[in-house]
Amino acid sequence: MANLDIQLADKLKTLLKQTALSVTEQQQQQLVKLVLLLDKWNKAYNLTSVRDPQEMLVKHILDSIVVSPYLQGNRFIDVGTGPGLPGLPLAIVNPQKQFVLLDSLGKRISFIRNAIRELGLTNVEPVLSRVEDYHPDHQFDGVLSRAFASLKDMTEWCHHLPKSDGLFYALKGLYHEEEVKELNPQFKVKNVIKLEVPELTGERHLVIL
Repeated sequence: MANLDIQLADKLKTLLKQTALSVTEQQQQQLVKLVLLLDKWNKAYNLTSVRDPQEMLVKHILDSIVVSPYLQGNRFIDVGTGPGLPGLPLAIVNPQKQFVLLDSLGKRISFIRNAIRELGLTNVEPVLSRVEDYHPDHQFDGVLSRAFASLKDMTEWCHHLPKSDGLFYALKGLYHEEEVKELNPQFKVKNVIKLEVPELTGERHLVIL
């Protein structure tokens, strides 16, 4: 285990050097620990199809935190977070921002609760709910989702979550303009950012609405 720890820590450093992100030593340790937890729980709960911890660093951790520089505001909700992606990695590298992680599957929320405890995170609130049934007492600066349905579904199901000046952040693989044409006219694409994720094959885009 200790060896894997060190391997992952080294690998993470190498990956981070290829980005403009500044991640403290402590945050790097937390990110590595998150991968080890995912790896451990994955064996029993099948939380992610990515089995190799080294690959998790690229496909889950880096793929999540490259979005960090674009987040505006303090309060975010990660909808359909699965095992806490991108919410947990983003919460680790943004300790001053608050994150609600929403998922409708109990085992995923159990994993997130455990991860919050193990990592000592104080800025994450896990919520077990379907998004359309979730009506919080405050709205969010940003609504995040990764590998969620289409932009249309995301905006329709989550329209009650952002503040009037809040933004949707959709983490996508390929960017399809057709998806934008299906949007309700009240939603506008503010920006489409091509994300560079070191060692990741395939395209990644952040669509901000």
